[in-house]
Formats: sequence, structure tokens, C-alpha cells
Amino acid sequence: MTIQSGRIDVHHHLIPPAFISAMERHGIREVAGAPLPRWKIEDTIAIMDVCSTQTAILSLSAPGVYFGDIEEAVALARRCNEFSALLTEQHPGRIGYFAVLPMPFTQYACAEAIHALDNLNAAGIVLLGSTEGKFLGDPQFDELMAELDRRKTVVFVHPNLHETSKNIGLDIPGFLMEFLCDTTRAALNLVLSGTMERYPNIRWILAHAGGFLPYIAWRLSLANMMAPYNTTAPQGVLTYIKRFYFDTALSPSPYALGALRELVEPSHILFGSDFPFAPAIASGMQVKALQANTQFDEKTRYGINRGHALSLFPQYKSGNEVVTALPVYGPESLGNRVRRMLIKPVVTLADHIRGK
Repeated sequence: MTIQSGRIDVHHHLIPPAFISAMERHGIREVAGAPLPRWKIEDTIAIMDVCSTQTAILSLSAPGVYFGDIEEAVALARRCNEFSALLTEQHPGRIGYFAVLPMPFTQYACAEAIHALDNLNAAGIVLLGSTEGKFLGDPQFDELMAELDRRKTVVFVHPNLHETSKNIGLDIPGFLMEFLCDTTRAALNLVLSGTMERYPNIRWILAHAGGFLPYIAWRLSLANMMAPYNTTAPQGVLTYIKRFYFDTALSPSPYALGALRELVEPSHILFGSDFPFAPAIASGMQVKALQANTQFDEKTRYGINRGHALSLFPQYKSGNEVVTALPVYGPESLGNRVRRMLIKPVVTLADHIRGK
């Protein structure tokens, strides 16, 4: 099995003219320490052709559309999504997009999500790990989560820079490490807040191989022995972590992919390039690194490059391609509930010993 049918790139950015204008108005020239790249759709099509990418699902990167003015954010989100929708019409089958929302304003974000998904043919939604200090999983976003859950939405989680990262006192570009912290914090909060238990129909894609999540997954599972999380994440922390999807953007090394291979089903690993923030030469290097990876057999490499994404985005299949059905995630089972009730006294005692 080969990649001749064409890759699907789930982590590929666009930089709409309206977004560039907003950045210029606010005097912002960098994104997490990286210069804002020059970009046009022809650049995307060109690198797709070089990398044998059939479909790129475009998304807006950090810092999103909010620069301190709610009305501006609402208007900018709409303009960016209409621009993205136009590109999908002009390049059918080659371009899709995740709609951006005016976060962290739930009412407006819900309205834009509904419009983009129902009227603008968005493939899903892009959400930053944190916006204005609020991480995904915050109760403030429950109405939005319910809306996305009803629509069985695919949500791409891209990192942002939280204030703690901006003020940490290290003279290191934020995209090198702090971006990964934002993704990891958001993912863990989605689990421990009970968001993933309450809204099981949302499919979450984590950028950059999930940040540090795969590496520290076992440590995070110790939260199972803490009374509050025994309730909000009743099926166990690792159960929810294994439900995330992870893209390979800027993470094609055997170290990162080795951790993912041990943690999740191969079907939850997807190709991502991070173009144009990762320039053309870096995109080519990532493709070669994945091709050279000996940790996965040829069938799995094909899945990472294309097949796995088709389960989330069957609209991009070609001809007679077979699309694997997505797993159905339900509420906590009766057996798990009984086991949790049996262990509850032990968890409560452990909390008491720790002085909780």
C-alpha cells in the first residue's frame, strides 16, 4: 500500500488578508516568537504537490481573532471563515478548513460555530488551548461544548501562549517549548474537568503530537486516586487520553512517535505539516522522516498519511476507498461505576492522608 492516493494534512495554516490587517493594526509581527510568514493559497498548493498531499485542512494559528475588542473578534472570525470557505469552493477536494471562533466569548463562539458548520461547509473547528487565560475545559465553555457535541464535531486544538508562558522569564521563543505546555494543559483540563465524559461525541485532534501528554500520561493517570477526578473522569484518565487524536506536525522523530505508538491506537495518529510556519524545506524533511520511520509497518504509515484521517473526514475519500467507522464512546459503564464506588473509600482515605 502506498501514499499514491495523496496525504491528508490536518495541521496546515492559512493567513487570511483580514487577519494580516488585524495583526498590523495591533502592531503584532510575530506568533510565539516566530515571524508571521508570507502566505498565499498558491504556496499551499505548491507544497502540497511537492509532498504528495491531496487535501490540506487549513486553520488559523495563534493568537486567534481576539485582540481586545469583542466586536472586532466576531467580525474577524466571520471574515476569516468566509475566506476559507471560498478557498474550499475554488479548490474542491484539495482544501478544507477548520473554522475559527471568537473565543473566549461563548455566546458569539456558538453562533459562529453553528454558522460555519451549517452554512460554510467547515470540516471542523479550531480552538486554541487557552485564550485570555481560559483553558479548554473551563465551565465557561460548556454551552459551546454541548453545541459541538450535538454536531459530532472534529475539533483541532492548536496551542497559544498563556500569560504564565509569556512571563516565565526565559529568553526562548514560545513556539519552541511553551506552545507544547499550552496543548498539554488544555488536554489534561479537558479530561479532569469532565468535559470529555460529558461530551463524548467531540473528536479532538491535538497539535504537535499532543505536546508532552504522551510522555507524562502514566503520571497523569495518578489523578485516578484523587477523589474529585474519580468523579469527573470516572472511566480513568488514560481512557480519555487514548481518545485524543495526535498530529505529527514538527514531531516526526522516532522519540515522539515511539511514545505515541505505545500510548494510542495507530488510527489516532494523523499527518500534519504546520506549513507555512514550518517552511517548505521543513515540510519536506517531515515527510522523509515519516517515510524512513521503521516503527510502523507500511500499512500503518499509509494510515498516518491518509487512511486514519478519512475516518474523521470521509468527505475526502476517493473512488472506492473504504473508510473505517469511528468508535462510539458512551457514558460510564455500570461495571466501571461499581468498581469506582468500591474504590471510593480508598481514594477518600488517600486524600485524607495527604491532608486534602
